[in-house]
Amino acid sequence: MIKVRPVILCGGSGTRLWPLSRTGFPKQFLCLAGKESLFQQAAMRLAGLGSSQIQVAPPLIVSGEDHRFLAAEQLREVGLGLGSALLEPAGRNTAPALTLAALAACEGGADPILVVTPADQTIADSAAFTQAMQQAIAAAAQGSIVILGITPNRPETGYGYIQVSRHCEERSDAAIQCHDVQRFVEKPNAATAQTYLDQGGYYWNAGMFVLKASVWLKALEQFRPDILAATQAAWAVRSSDAQFVRPGKEAFLAIPAVSVDYAVMERCPGSSFAIQMVPLDAGWSDLGAWDAVWQVLPKDESGNAHQGDVLQTDSRNTLVHASSRLVSLVGVENLVVIETADAVLVADKSRSQDVKHIVEALGRSQREERSLHRKVHRPWGWYDSVDEGERFKVKRIQVKPKASLSLQKHHHRAEHWIVVKGTAEITCGDQVLILTENQSTYIPLGRVHRLANPGTIALEIIEVQSGSYLGEDDIVRFEDNYGRSKQ
Repeated sequence: MIKVRPVILCGGSGTRLWPLSRTGFPKQFLCLAGKESLFQQAAMRLAGLGSSQIQVAPPLIVSGEDHRFLAAEQLREVGLGLGSALLEPAGRNTAPALTLAALAACEGGADPILVVTPADQTIADSAAFTQAMQQAIAAAAQGSIVILGITPNRPETGYGYIQVSRHCEERSDAAIQCHDVQRFVEKPNAATAQTYLDQGGYYWNAGMFVLKASVWLKALEQFRPDILAATQAAWAVRSSDAQFVRPGKEAFLAIPAVSVDYAVMERCPGSSFAIQMVPLDAGWSDLGAWDAVWQVLPKDESGNAHQGDVLQTDSRNTLVHASSRLVSLVGVENLVVIETADAVLVADKSRSQDVKHIVEALGRSQREERSLHRKVHRPWGWYDSVDEGERFKVKRIQVKPKASLSLQKHHHRAEHWIVVKGTAEITCGDQVLILTENQSTYIPLGRVHRLANPGTIALEIIEVQSGSYLGEDDIVRFEDNYGRSKQ
């Protein structure tokens, strides 16, 4: 029985998919193509790799601290368990992330095969994905480093390429169809990309790898021992909170930020480490920009891909995503229109990559729209800032059944709470109140308080804040179910 440990890399902010993708809710957690998020789709694909010869364990998630509850909740929504979440204190690219996963997977003397994939890709043909991955797993079980290569269908300049040399001999035990990797090639210009397509033997590098945990650690020891030593140092002083594992912060920040490709994969051809490629022709896309999203979505007879409340007349080849209101198009072509509650993007579809410049401008101006939506998700539920003015803010708050906010106080604001759905248990100083629909209460400035939902349905309240400062950082936490009281 081959034991497999999926590793899902959840880093990245997806800035080219702004305003839907933001730092606080990046693209891997969005439902861009289908009913599940890209992260959920990745987890479900990996869970489906099991067979009579392959045993698949719950996934290792490598993520940032801010997204840990979002990942756990999205796995719960699709009926999958969380193996462990390895929480990076800062982004250090994919080589340290994979090294953390390998060290975690080797705990207790285990040495599973790691199936490593980014969380932000889409696959149209799940059966073809499963077949290719199972072939890659069989090759990795014999000690190979295996990378999946996407069969190209156009001269793409946005991806790196893998050049293969010859077919491996077919192995009678697993009928593995794979190629020896000759070299990795950087993103080409348009003419070179066309040459690759015409010649054949070149595949897109999708960043999906299959290899034993021990093989990765040995390869890293040979090619980049500094990354291995620094990551081991951070792992040695890790702390754990249930399924969340945090490497030592100071030690982790000392790790060089290097990708898997630069650290190991590009050095393997011609070395003692066998690196092979399994072709994947399964409708793959990394949804790197809005034009890629348009390509994978269903379209009408005029090439329009619309989601939400959209009306159009005499328009062609457009992408519209309407989140909160009606969007109408008249006589336009090749446009991207993305509407959210607090921002609207209008772009020429061919200039989708340039959305990142808008995000950079938002960052320079320190605007909140760069990182947060008006509706902000929290481990206990969410809040939506529906109105704001001088010395007041109005929020709609939803608390999940049996969940609660932290025991806290504010220095600069008072709060009025009105229950509109469900049952609220409210701690205010020494008092504990039970309020139901249409009842309300007042939380004075400086009073220690907590909002909880003791019921079995979602609790919704309207919160009206008033005071001299209404920022989210005006909070002192005394007790918290989510490990935030130290903040």
